[in-house]
Order: sequence, then structure tokens, then C-alpha cells
Amino acid sequence: MNAKTTNKSQGWKNILKFIIPYFVVVVLFQFLGMLLAGIDFKHFSQGTHQTSGQLFIIYFMSLIGTVGIVAIFRKYVDKKSFISLGFEKGLIAKDIITGLIIGFLIMLTGYTILIVSGQLKFVQIQINAADLILGAALFACVAITEEVMARGYLLNNLMVSFNKYVALIISAIIFSLMHFANPNANFSGLCIIFLAGILLGLPYIYSKKLWLPIALHFSWNFFQGTIFGFNVSGMEIYSLIQTKYETPTIWNGGKFGFEGSVLAIIFETLAIVGLYFLFRNRKPVELPSSEIATEAMESDELSADQIEVTA
Repeated sequence: MNAKTTNKSQGWKNILKFIIPYFVVVVLFQFLGMLLAGIDFKHFSQGTHQTSGQLFIIYFMSLIGTVGIVAIFRKYVDKKSFISLGFEKGLIAKDIITGLIIGFLIMLTGYTILIVSGQLKFVQIQINAADLILGAALFACVAITEEVMARGYLLNNLMVSFNKYVALIISAIIFSLMHFANPNANFSGLCIIFLAGILLGLPYIYSKKLWLPIALHFSWNFFQGTIFGFNVSGMEIYSLIQTKYETPTIWNGGKFGFEGSVLAIIFETLAIVGLYFLFRNRKPVELPSSEIATEAMESDELSADQIEVTA
């Protein structure tokens, strides 16, 4: 086995080391969040009768646990900086604005089509400034948590071991399976979340940055749930616009929310094509000089070991 082969296998090996500690830490932090929020596991798993404040506490604790375990593994297992997950400078404002706009336009267009077609019925507007702020904070926590883990750590390491498109597909499958236990989850919903994993990961495999995926993830969830009144991956929350449907269908997504609808498939596919053409020619992020030196040193050490064994 040469040094190049050893380096390529290191990506999936790092992920195997990461999975169990990640789930243990995140479950513990979420459980602590439920205790602080006064919610038992049964009600949390059902995704109902939870205030925006309670959900914010739970997902803020999940954010702390995720960032903590990822930072530890990034430093001591990957031997790289946390920033190199995708938080480097350059085009930050452009990527964030692009992500926010895409999520908003998808949800606005989807909501409008469903209202006009009679798949949804407008009920009322319910303004609660505190819940709007908490909804934004909640979905910021969700977006950062899931992007740091799914794209920043998993996809980043998968790209070490596999072709970037293969890595993207594997990471999207894992991202979909992460939502398996969500309230009202079904096969079609998980397939659409798989597409969401492709959509969120596509900019990353070209840019190696998390700014757009985080912004798009936040925008998708915030406008879907807090503004336009859909369930978010099966979870009920406060919404500015109150809506209802007579019968759950493949068009309105039912209790799983917009993510369970045919419209989500259409819009995600269009967005994937658009982002492909937008990002395909973008140059990947240059590693900091300190990390280049570290990787070069590790490569030299592997080559020296190989020569010694051969001799």
C-alpha cells in the first residue's frame, strides 16, 4: 500500500471513528436540552405541542454538542483546523445572499401555487415578534448543526476517499437517513430530503465552503415553517401565516410539510441544475499554509515508512 492509497482511505476511516461518539454526544446534549425545555422524549419525537422557545433550547444544545465533537475530531483525528471545514473567507456575503434568496423563492413559489390550486387554504396571519425571532434562531441552529456535520465533516472526509460526485451521493443518503426518525416521516419525504442533501452539498464539492449551504438550509426551513406555515420535516412550529389543507396529498406534503410534496422535487431539481452551472467553474478553497505544510509532512512520513518497510 503506497502513501496515496493510505491517504485516500483515511477519509472513510475518520468517519467510522466519528459516528458512534457523534451520536452519543448529540443524544446526550439533546436529552439535556429536553430537560431544560421541560419536554419529554415522547412529545419531542411526535413533533407536536412544542413552543419555539422549547425547540430552540433543544437544538441550541444539539448545536453545542455537534460543534464540540466535530472540533475535537477535526483537530485530533483529521489533524486539520475547524475553519477548514468550510469557514474560510471569500465571497461570504454573495454566498449567504444567494442561499437566502433560493430558499425564499422556492417557498414563496410553492406556497403561491398550492394556495391558487386549492391544495392549501389561507386561515389568518398571526404576528408574534418573540416567536418570529425564536423561529429564526431555531433554524439558524438547525442549519449550522446539520451543515457542519453533514457537509463540513462527512462530505469533506468522503471527498478524501471518493470521487466528489460519489461522495456527494453517499453524504446525501446519510443526510436523508438522519431524518428517518422525524415525526410523520415516510419514504417519499426521505427521498426528497436526499435531493436536499444533493442540493446543499453541490456547492460544497466545488467551493469547499459552508456559507451557501448554511444560508440555504436556514432559508428553506425558516420560510417553510416560521413564515408560510408548513411543517418542517414533520415538525409543527409557530408560523406567521396560518394555513390548512382538507386532505394530505403528494402536492401539499401532508403532515411532513412541503418537503413531502412533488413541488419540492421539481424545485429542488431546478435549483440543483442552477447551482451546478453557478459553481462548476469556481476554484476550490486554498488550504492555509500551515495545513499545507502539515499535509506535506504527513505525506513525507508515510513515504519514509513505506521506503523503510520495502528495504
